[in-house]
Amino acid sequence: MIEPLDLTIAIPVKNEEKNLAICLASIGPDLARNIVVIDSGSTDRTKEIALQYGAKVVDFVWNGQFPKKRNWYLRNHTPQSKWVMFLDADEFLTDKFKAELRQALKRDDKVGYWLRYTIYFMGKPMKGGYFLHKLALFRVGAGEYERIDEKQWSKLDMEVHEHPVLEGEIGTIKSKIDHQDMRGISYYVTKHNEYSSWEAARFLKMSKDTQSVNKWSWMQRIKYGLMRTPLLGPAFFFGSFFLMGGFRDGSRGFAFALLKMAYFTQMYCKIRELSEEEQEVVSTVVPESLKV
Repeated sequence: MIEPLDLTIAIPVKNEEKNLAICLASIGPDLARNIVVIDSGSTDRTKEIALQYGAKVVDFVWNGQFPKKRNWYLRNHTPQSKWVMFLDADEFLTDKFKAELRQALKRDDKVGYWLRYTIYFMGKPMKGGYFLHKLALFRVGAGEYERIDEKQWSKLDMEVHEHPVLEGEIGTIKSKIDHQDMRGISYYVTKHNEYSSWEAARFLKMSKDTQSVNKWSWMQRIKYGLMRTPLLGPAFFFGSFFLMGGFRDGSRGFAFALLKMAYFTQMYCKIRELSEEEQEVVSTVVPESLKV
């Protein structure tokens, strides 16, 4: 029998009955010492499926403040393993990834690893169009996810684009994880509507923080500079379909690029709308000197 890795796989979920069984089956019984499902009040069979596969279930209720889901888990249910990997329920481990993971965790010179993903869209893997990688595997105690204070800009109780801030050398596992959401296009559109609201609110807050602006990379400066214009959506369409090879996926690649363009255009519209609302609030404030 193969010895399980000194690893905890943590899976944040909410109503993931269509994905979770496939995710847990892809992990298998002998890969990790612990598998934990962090549930945000699922109303479907998510918790039942988790227990059927022998995972531990931890309930999470977000109060609208820091910490959000992953950091809350790290702080309140600190894994008793050497390593922790955060896996979404629509991410399925491949045999090649698991083999490389075993080799990587034998080494002692890294504090974390970037993970790479094969994106599935409309039921098939994408040849191009979008490259996803996340820093989702790291040593327990080496750091936690970025802290972003918010005023419940959306109903998202989980870190969206934050990544762990780690001290030490970070490697990359080249074998890919399959990223395939079984909930269909309607869910995809709904999810990205929430994401765009979150991104718009976060952008406006960051743009007023001089320290945050000074830390932006050159790529962030280009992206955030375009976010106040309607050009970001078309720019991403061009990058996705042409520069990142989405054309190789034919009509699926074209549709994927269109949906991403719509997502970034939503962000622009919401940034403009929120900015105008802020201006209206400022213009209606009565100066103290005029109050009776």
